[in-house]
Amino acid sequence: MLKYVMFLTVVFAGLNFPFSSKSQVGKGETQAAISHKKLDIYLLIGQSNMAGRAEISGSDADTLENVFLFTGNPEKQWEKAANPLNKYSTIRKNPGMQKLGPGYHFAKQMLAADNQNAIGLVVNAKGGTSILEWEPGGVFYNEAVKRTKEAMKYGTLKGILWHQGESDASRSDTYLPKITNLIQAFRIDFNSPNLPVVVGQISEDKPQRTNFNKMILQVPAHIENTGVVTTENTSTIDSTHFDSASQRLLGERYAREMLKLLNL
Repeated sequence: MLKYVMFLTVVFAGLNFPFSSKSQVGKGETQAAISHKKLDIYLLIGQSNMAGRAEISGSDADTLENVFLFTGNPEKQWEKAANPLNKYSTIRKNPGMQKLGPGYHFAKQMLAADNQNAIGLVVNAKGGTSILEWEPGGVFYNEAVKRTKEAMKYGTLKGILWHQGESDASRSDTYLPKITNLIQAFRIDFNSPNLPVVVGQISEDKPQRTNFNKMILQVPAHIENTGVVTTENTSTIDSTHFDSASQRLLGERYAREMLKLLNL
């Protein structure tokens, strides 16, 4: 019996396991998917509509296959993506406020169009924020850069989704230089001069937002390799926050714009 135990000890000592037993428990599939650092990573930032305020129901409650959400937890930095995607934001509001945003259906569409690599989402939005609070060097900007660089250890940053503007609807005349400066700063910090960025219009349920939406359409003419998601045929739950059907539609539109910029 002693000889048999010694034999097993020698055999197992010589095996080359890819992960420790601790890694296999609780991480398994997630760790396997990111072990070769092939995640296509996307940063999702902005205010409440990016954080998501629409109800999560039906298939939107499912876990996405081959899509992973960055948690920032050193013990388990990624998990299979499931709504609400903004739950690990380091700047978010109350956890109960985080619901369905555009990121879920964006990821589904991106994966359907190009499934060579798994997708990694870094979601760091906060409701009620102005673009002034996202200026380079500020807390929100720094948190987005910090978390994304941590995530980039596991893959390549492919693009940024920006949905913000409700707080700046009355200041559309000064917004364009600010969003230009923000995008340029991200490209410098991520060492990616042509990093694709897609920005979104806001709901026109309130007529005073029309000028903002006209302005945001000009972004691609001022900044190369950017796209705009429009909000026609969408609806809201409170004249500001998109409902579930509209968030699904916006997510698909974000994906279509990003795929164009990536030439996919």
